[in-house]
Formats: sequence, C-alpha cells, structure tokens
Amino acid sequence: MLSNSSKYALKGVLYLAMHSSMENKIMTRDLAGLINVPPAYIAKLLQDLARKNLVHSEKGPHGGFYLSEKNKKEPIIKFIYAIDGKDKLNNCLMGLDHCNHANPCPLHHIASPMRDELLLNLKKKNISDLVQDISNGISSLPL
Repeated sequence: MLSNSSKYALKGVLYLAMHSSMENKIMTRDLAGLINVPPAYIAKLLQDLARKNLVHSEKGPHGGFYLSEKNKKEPIIKFIYAIDGKDKLNNCLMGLDHCNHANPCPLHHIASPMRDELLLNLKKKNISDLVQDISNGISSLPL
C-alpha cells in the first residue's frame, strides 16, 4: 500500500524523532547508513518533507535534519501524503481507474472498509505515538 519512498521516509522520520533535536541534527549520509537507504534518495525525501514543514533542515557544517516537537505531533498520514500524494492509499486494489462506490471492482467491498479504517488510524496517530510504541516495546524499528 505504501510506496518504497514513503516507507523510507517514515523510517528516516522515525529515526529523527528518536535521535535528533535542534542541538543534535543528523546528516543524511549518517542517516542513510543507519536506515539502509541510499544517501541521495533519503536526502531528496527529507528535502521534500522540509519544504512542506514536516521536518527541519539546516545547511552548513553543523547542519542536518531534525524533528521539532510540533513535527512529532503531525499525523502519520501527512508524511505519507507529502511523499505519495493522496491517490496512492486510495487506489483500487485491482488497479482499475474508475473503481468507486458507484462502480466497484470485485474487491472493492472487501478492501474499502479496511482502507477506511487504515486511513482513520493514520490520521489519528502521530509520529510521537509511533515512537512511544517503539520505546514501550509494542513495536520495533529494526535498523
């Protein structure tokens, strides 16, 4: 359901949420090695998120990326939409262009309720919630 770009961006954002601050910025070359994503790729993704004010970026010898407390409170869906756009999570499972409630594909009535619940949870949960789950051992972020 998520593109590789969104998956990589979320891994990067979660790492930043757990390990960065205004005083402790993380450079993309360091982050790339930690999350196993090519440096140019994670740099582009984080720059896209920075342009949308979802992460902070500073240039220079003490530069890098970090998440503010406000960024950590942003819903997960905002990060996904910033990378993939709104259509990716709403695409038909069968890849049909005109699948909707009025013209459903054979899987529409199976997938639609699950998609609605997923979207609701991605809107309700924020980055801090995911970090808390990792810290409490409810989930893990293997790096």
